Amino acid sequence: MADEDMPMDTQHGPLHFTEGTLAYAGLHLHVDGHPMHTHRFVEVAFVTGGSGTHDSLAGRKELTRGDVMLLRPGVWHAYEGCERLELYNFCFSSELLHRELAWTRDDPLLGYLLWNGPYAAARRGVLEFRLVDDAYDSCHAYLEALDALRYRAPDRYRSDILGLVCALLGELGRAAAPAGQPDGAARGRPHPAVQRAMRLLESDIARSWTLAELADELHLAPAYLVRLFKDATGLPPKAYLAQVRAERAAVLLLNTDDPVTCVGRAVGWPDQNYFARRFKAHYGLSATTYRRRFAAWAAAHPTGAECYRD
Repeated sequence: MADEDMPMDTQHGPLHFTEGTLAYAGLHLHVDGHPMHTHRFVEVAFVTGGSGTHDSLAGRKELTRGDVMLLRPGVWHAYEGCERLELYNFCFSSELLHRELAWTRDDPLLGYLLWNGPYAAARRGVLEFRLVDDAYDSCHAYLEALDALRYRAPDRYRSDILGLVCALLGELGRAAAPAGQPDGAARGRPHPAVQRAMRLLESDIARSWTLAELADELHLAPAYLVRLFKDATGLPPKAYLAQVRAERAAVLLLNTDDPVTCVGRAVGWPDQNYFARRFKAHYGLSATTYRRRFAAWAAAHPTGAECYRD
């Protein structure tokens, strides 16, 4: 098959989703390591063999077969000290997450897997867990099936791809839920007010929200809204909004040439110094350094989201 017919670029270096691609799954081998990089999509990396060290703002983790790392868009990470580290990478765009998979936010297990878990302050956009026994075998089978569909026309196999994505996420959600659910996983469906609050914040992140304004929109007392929100997400509303703003800012820094000050205004942080502090608190790098390190290749792939390959 000619390269131009493939759903992902297979040249050395960053890969990118082509028009119409819903999701990607592919096997990658890191003989030595892979340098620090980031991405504009959700990535789930499954360790299927070998060993290595995963480095991110969430910390360093020694990897062996069965380890899984889920990374929200904008998170930077690297692989070091690899000894034939074999990974199955599963990637899908933010658009898919907010469109076809928007319902996952309201599902107790998948809401934790894709939203609340990685959004927890200490995790910095990364959720790490392990697959064992039947869960590993099932996920591996779903990944192979998605990989097999990589070269099929998306418009003819859309339902197959989405079905496999949902089945894979379901298996991951059950595996990721912590024992006892100390972080809010699987506590039940979020209160409708929390769902609406999240959508209000995300639909107008540039607005200078106050807790009183948000509570008034929902016809709730501010203290009660905070309690509901923390029970559902582990975060108060303003902290959740800060996570959403930082993630959106990272994507804009990668996707556009807008000045850093314009990016800050676009996400609701018009004060340049405040934006700098909040972005660095989330990603460990200033917005300028983040763009300089990670966005150089974005000009070569102005549309679509990137994945990588050794």
